[in-house]
Amino acid sequence: MRDKTKNEKSYSSIQIVCFSIGDEEYGIEILKVQEILRLPQITILPKAADFILGVIDLRGKILPIIDMSKRFGIESKTDMTDPRAIVVNIKGKEVGLAIDSVSHVVKVDSGDIEPPPAIVKGISGRYIVGIAKVNEDFVVILDIDRIFSPNELMALEQIKR
Repeated sequence: MRDKTKNEKSYSSIQIVCFSIGDEEYGIEILKVQEILRLPQITILPKAADFILGVIDLRGKILPIIDMSKRFGIESKTDMTDPRAIVVNIKGKEVGLAIDSVSHVVKVDSGDIEPPPAIVKGISGRYIVGIAKVNEDFVVILDIDRIFSPNELMALEQIKR
């Protein structure tokens, strides 16, 4: 068996759950997604970080809800009349990511995922896996395990106590 050269594409693929925030299309590996739900009434928490919408009761568990449009500094298109969330497990912490809409699940060859452009640096660069072209659109693939800083993860854990 020989080593692959840089020009050879890998034939492994991943499934990506695609969703939108504002005009942008994002994706998370499907294995990281626990469920997609309509958000019930959200209880607002005083003095929480601005990107934390509040909490919901999900089958007897307190689930913090993160406003991804605020987290990314993107204007949301949703009017919150029919809000959706993707429930994920981030380093052992279950959280809901409030988004505008979920569009579809797509299979992407890992070799077709381009690294993020050099212009994406700093905080946002740490949680972008890459960019995939799906049909005629680009999907920014997120590394959900790196989307929050250690301090933010500790703050989310405090909510559940």
